[in-house]
Amino acid sequence: MKVCHFTSAHQSQDVRIFVKECRTLSSLGYETHITVPSPAQKHLQGVFFHDIAKKSTHRLARMTQTAYQVYKKAKSLNADLYHFHDPELLPYGLLLKMRGKIVVYDAHEDLPSQIMSKYYIPAWQRKTVSWALRKFENFVARKIDAVITATPEIGKRFDGISRVGCNINNFPILEELYVSENDWSRKEKKVCYLGGITRIRGIEEMVKAIGQTDANLVLAGRMAPESLKAQLMNDPNWPRIEFLGEIERSRLASAMAGCMAGLVLFHPERNHINSQPNKMFEYMSAGIPVIGSNFPLWREIIEAYDCGICVNPLDPDEIANAIQWIVDHPAEAERMGNNGRKMILETFNWQRESVKLDQLYKQLLSATS
Repeated sequence: MKVCHFTSAHQSQDVRIFVKECRTLSSLGYETHITVPSPAQKHLQGVFFHDIAKKSTHRLARMTQTAYQVYKKAKSLNADLYHFHDPELLPYGLLLKMRGKIVVYDAHEDLPSQIMSKYYIPAWQRKTVSWALRKFENFVARKIDAVITATPEIGKRFDGISRVGCNINNFPILEELYVSENDWSRKEKKVCYLGGITRIRGIEEMVKAIGQTDANLVLAGRMAPESLKAQLMNDPNWPRIEFLGEIERSRLASAMAGCMAGLVLFHPERNHINSQPNKMFEYMSAGIPVIGSNFPLWREIIEAYDCGICVNPLDPDEIANAIQWIVDHPAEAERMGNNGRKMILETFNWQRESVKLDQLYKQLLSATS
């Protein structure tokens, strides 16, 4: 069976789309294709890539021109099943369904809630835009074959709406991010944040907090907006930051292994409070404790499994105290890291989630055979 994933917003080797889902499908024997906006290899690890001739860099153009071009390329492949990953592709998922194709929508985020914290949408317009997108997303969900959601909380939104719903968590791949020779006695006084660097993900509080500790902050990822980097570089605490920029995924394991804890300090935005951030589970997979926002859902994981410390993400003093406690108590920090690693091995891993993806595809394809 030929299956085609398509995206207008993600990179060709996106972790959820390519590294986890498409490589899994290829290993299970599906002829697996991805249509992407950015230049890509034609064939990698059993997956066939198709890029468009010209990628739009402006946000509005990406949501319109790029989305249409990606759809056209995907349609030309005449796959048996189409699996799309971005809200701007909802109209094209509907068109593919009208052409008799099996169509799956992969909802990575709670779209209506996410809109409420988009800095590029004027605040006075956000409620209206959120309401309209909720209505349209629900309309398409009723028409297509299945909706996959990245967290149980997103899945609740589609209960009673989608024909078939399936929660496939974005948990880590076993062993990908773990360095077995991780000697805690040789660790330097460092903590890390690896991911998208924005204000609502707590970068300003991290920089303020690190100046009150004996530790340095290892920072890797893309900053947005572009003016943020200039602002941070003028901060008196910037010399305490080891900024790696955007790094290859293959370097993440070594970057985390050299640190005593990982930070995930999202602000209490509607889209964050009930999220399951990849970084939290990736730190656990790497065997380092998590210093995370004190949202109820996050506390259920971090505190219940004793794998880190929860703090008020808006309070640099509280963040600093947690970082310093980790630095001052390396034996306790190592124990927390081991607790998190144990839960990844037992429960929170991609190998368990991939079974659900296989079962869903078999269910959908058998229904039309």
